[in-house]
Amino acid sequence: MTDAGEALYEIAEKIFDMESQADESIRDFQQRKKGHIRIHSSETFGAYYLHNIIIPFSKNNPMIRILANILPTEQVIDNAASLHNDLGFISYSVEHKKLKITEVLSDRYVIVAPPEHRLSKKEYIEAADLKGEYMVMHEKESATYRVMDNFVRKNNLNTFIPLELSNNESIKRVVEQGIGLGLMSLHVVSREVASGHLAAIPFADPGMKRKFYMVHHRDKYISESLRNFIDLIQQWASDYRAANP
Repeated sequence: MTDAGEALYEIAEKIFDMESQADESIRDFQQRKKGHIRIHSSETFGAYYLHNIIIPFSKNNPMIRILANILPTEQVIDNAASLHNDLGFISYSVEHKKLKITEVLSDRYVIVAPPEHRLSKKEYIEAADLKGEYMVMHEKESATYRVMDNFVRKNNLNTFIPLELSNNESIKRVVEQGIGLGLMSLHVVSREVASGHLAAIPFADPGMKRKFYMVHHRDKYISESLRNFIDLIQQWASDYRAANP
């Protein structure tokens, strides 16, 4: 495409975005306490955190319909950039000229082990503790895999990955059976830890944290209901950080 063609394409995109925002503004004025919010989220945030926001919001705003879908992070980003969602939640930050990306939450990474495992009674995990261990991991494209891969390379560890699975629940079930150790956010495994089915050991390194980000189009029209939802997210995240320092 020529420079002139690229410039024309960018102008056409901006006109389309402006038309979309104008339509949303008119609908918001007409509907006010009605309407819907389209949310796309990556797997971990959508499955383990998002309900903490949706439930109280829906109780206070029964006429606002929440449409929530769990999608791969790349698709969440693409949909936000093309105005196909109102809000997205992703597990790593990106640079994108069309998007506003805000960190909303960080949670401690923990090593997940069966209660009888040699590491389960440790207060903290040091890098050397994982030498020679089997790790059950998310697929290579995931944020968790990237974190573990960087940790292994940084500390020159030799770990073996016998299984790569696509969701946290599958990983937890496999770890329970003693196939290997898992890496996940503390909140994701809190129920199994409370019931005694799994142990969660935090890292000695305080930098081992899982971060989650809220994303939306920079030119997105923020309706009253969407603003209320965003405010609730920020309040919940603040409360969560205070309760889980």
